[in-house]
Amino acid sequence: MTKNEIRETIEAKLSRYFGCTPKEASRDQMYKAVAMTVKDILTQKRGDFKQEVNAKGAKRVYYMCVEFLLGRSLKTNLCNLGLDSAYATVLKEMGFGMEEILECESDAGLGNGGLGRLAACFMDALSSQDYPATGFSICYEYGFFKQMIVDGMQVELPDNWLPGGEVWLVPRTDRIYHVKMGGHVKENWKDGHLEILYEDCEEIEAVPYDMMISGADSKAVSQLRLWRARDTRNFNMGLFTQGQYTRAMEESTNAEIISKVLYPSDNHIEGKLLRLSQQYFLVSASCQSIIRDHMAVYGTLDNLAEKVAIHINDTHPALCIPELMRILIDEYFYSWERAWETVVAICSYTNHTVMPEALETWNEDIFRLKLPRIHMIIKEINERFCREAWKAFPGNWNRISKMSVIGYGQVRMANLCAVGCHSVNGVSKLHSEILTKSIFKDFYAMYPERFCNVTNGIAHRRWLCYANPQLAGLLDETIGRGYRHDPEELREFAKFADDKRILAEIRRIKHENKIAFSNYLYRKTGRTVDTHSLFDVHIKRLHEYKRQLLNVLNIIGLYLDIKDHPERDFQPQTFLFGAKAAPGYYMAKNIIKLIWCLGREIDSDPVVREKLSVIFLEDYNVSVAEALIPAAEISEQISLAGKEASGTGCMKLMINGAMTIGTLDGANVEMLAAAGKENMYIFGLTSSEVDDIWLRGYNCAEYYAGNERLKRIINALNIGFAGESFSEIANYLLSGPGIADPYMCLADFESYHMTRERAIADYQDKEKWNRMSLMNIASAGYFAADRSINDYARDIWNLKKMTD
Repeated sequence: MTKNEIRETIEAKLSRYFGCTPKEASRDQMYKAVAMTVKDILTQKRGDFKQEVNAKGAKRVYYMCVEFLLGRSLKTNLCNLGLDSAYATVLKEMGFGMEEILECESDAGLGNGGLGRLAACFMDALSSQDYPATGFSICYEYGFFKQMIVDGMQVELPDNWLPGGEVWLVPRTDRIYHVKMGGHVKENWKDGHLEILYEDCEEIEAVPYDMMISGADSKAVSQLRLWRARDTRNFNMGLFTQGQYTRAMEESTNAEIISKVLYPSDNHIEGKLLRLSQQYFLVSASCQSIIRDHMAVYGTLDNLAEKVAIHINDTHPALCIPELMRILIDEYFYSWERAWETVVAICSYTNHTVMPEALETWNEDIFRLKLPRIHMIIKEINERFCREAWKAFPGNWNRISKMSVIGYGQVRMANLCAVGCHSVNGVSKLHSEILTKSIFKDFYAMYPERFCNVTNGIAHRRWLCYANPQLAGLLDETIGRGYRHDPEELREFAKFADDKRILAEIRRIKHENKIAFSNYLYRKTGRTVDTHSLFDVHIKRLHEYKRQLLNVLNIIGLYLDIKDHPERDFQPQTFLFGAKAAPGYYMAKNIIKLIWCLGREIDSDPVVREKLSVIFLEDYNVSVAEALIPAAEISEQISLAGKEASGTGCMKLMINGAMTIGTLDGANVEMLAAAGKENMYIFGLTSSEVDDIWLRGYNCAEYYAGNERLKRIINALNIGFAGESFSEIANYLLSGPGIADPYMCLADFESYHMTRERAIADYQDKEKWNRMSLMNIASAGYFAADRSINDYARDIWNLKKMTD
């Protein structure tokens, strides 16, 4: 588009939707007008691409995930389309700065953490490489939550993202589907077919809202279809006219609760029913949509497995397996055997955790109550599988009972995926190996051909090229622009490891990014940061296994050191934490309070605060990450070995030149192999050593008694910070409740402390540090989502690029 065309389309949107000219427009009106013009471009491109896919009869992948953590869309879409400079010029001529317009957009509240961010990165990579793809999720009215910290305590507020985000959605009221839950199911043979009759069921409308996901310099625009729940019944005017307003409103809003909030609390029966309803609502509407679109193109389901791949990202969409069976058997009269063969060939599954408590299960009574027909189908799946397993493991009922989809009154979603998918993958080499030796050991023995690994990847254009334009400019100058489409070309940057000018430039860019983040933080919070201090970044969902607590224990030690010896030289350090705790997760919230109180106590000491700072970033999200990650110098990846499936934050920090301090866990193992041990700081127990210690019996008191520094730190927890005692956390580390120090913070403390001291010493040697930073950037190309998606397409989906 020319600048004149851009200006004309913006003016037309302002006139049509807001009745104003550019001079009269507010920033919010201008943002929405700009977004609508970009959406129009993407919608046209999507239509053209879809026509080509249909004409060629190309296979498509449908990516199902309960969350997509997209962040803001305007900047990414403009950069992907190559229109960012032209739009910035036009906006400037109209009296608006690009940055102020970008700030009008809210982060799309459709995700929580790594799972949703990974899904968003994959949609970007699918579009950028011209794969035919559609994502499916729920159009949550409220996201996970907005986090507020009040005197150190996390308070959850509604994340009402739609007022700024709805401009990107295209309502498709011509594609509404109906989802049935509850009631009773009756079977009736009619005309030689089994007819399923639903009685007293709740019927909900699934209304699709489409969001266009652009690719970089590509033909493809992927579609993210988000479902909003709506009651099928007409508004009860009779009740309303009788004055029963509340009852009338309740009847029309009960169904709409399904798409109200991401991850409602499930520590009560109502919450469990709502989560189950959400998951079935997502898969039922999505499967119906997939079948309808396929029939519209081909007119038959005979080639469904040849033309469709459905990917289940974590267990939340696992019910698409029995839902597809229901559609094929009940509506298209497939035999069980034919339907099952089709479903297994279509479906694939990514596991994201080895932690048993995170593997979804449902109480069978609740499941039968809410989804009677799906329960019948899963029972049949289970019975047939158990007969097959009996042939594989004759007489071994104990083994078969662990593998069963229904067992001990529970419906097990991970087992359903292992039984009903032709492919099961982990998300790092270590994670995939652990899966076949632990939770899926028996399935691996039965179906070894189903298991593989696809290491996670990030949208490198967004997290490097767009978030860190100065570094991208240096790469363009030194190795050319090819890495933007072939990220593994970043390895060419290693040739400059001894170029003093390039090393100095890396240092300059990092410092300017630190200044930019400091300015950003000041605008948002009024807080100032010493940009000459080392920026140590720990940005993850708050969970015990991610061990933010281990980091805090070390910071307490540094604080005590400065208090004891204020005269000593000390490398100034700023510790930046970003994390949300699940609303019902008490220990995680207590760790947030500890971080906040420690930071407050340090700020109150005029001597210590010159050398040490601890900042908890309230309401951490994608937009904050885009400002922070280019400024990071140390990346904390310190989970207990064997607990982190992969991680993607580690990759974003690596590609921006931060140094990783980490355990041999998740993707750290492959990052170490790529960058070399001389360019990372690895510490702590290995996953096998962790297992050995648990077998012998972990005695955390030994580590406490044998380490005077650690003893002093834990005693400081009892005394507390900023007037708050944290004796509960001290007791958690030493005596429980339950297992004391369950994630071995004490066992790994000394190794972590000493490794970090080595990193601080290396930081004094600027040339060495900058060379290590360069080598991390040069080694990060493998960890791009483009490579991950190519692995999925080749090894699991059998999917071709439209450019092939």
